[in-house]
Amino acid sequence: MIQSSDIREHMDVVGSDGGHVGRVDKVIGDEIELTKLDLSSGLKHHMIPVSWVEMIDEDTVRLNMTKDAAKSAWRTRH
Repeated sequence: MIQSSDIREHMDVVGSDGGHVGRVDKVIGDEIELTKLDLSSGLKHHMIPVSWVEMIDEDTVRLNMTKDAAKSAWRTRH
C-alpha cells in the first residue's frame, strides 16, 4: 500500500505509459499538489489523489493511468 509520507517534494510524476504528468509540490491530506512552475501544467497547480499512485521509486511517482488520462481527470486548484 502506498503511504503518502513516502511522496516527497520535487519527485517526478509519470503516467503508466511513462509520460510526464508533473512534479510534486506537496501532499495535502490524500491529494498530491503538482507544481505550477511546470510547462506541462499550464502554469497552474493541479491536484491528483494519492489513490492514483501505483508505485514510488527513488525519485519518481508512477500512476496507475496514462499521462493523458491523469491530465483529463486532475483537479485545478484555484
